[in-house]
Amino acid sequence: MKIATVGNVIEFKNGLQGIVEKVNENSVIVDLTYMENYRELDLEEKTVVNHKNYKIIKESADHF
Repeated sequence: MKIATVGNVIEFKNGLQGIVEKVNENSVIVDLTYMENYRELDLEEKTVVNHKNYKIIKESADHF
């Protein structure tokens, strides 16, 4: 299992997507405003996702 880093885009829970803002020991904090339909979904702006429950769909552009 690959752990996301800050700036990665991840997908979780039936297709929700967000940008990783902080990496914790067992989870990541994700900014959900990345999604185009964020307002329509009536979700909180941020959420916590366990490392076991997401997949990385886009690597951070900050990796050098």
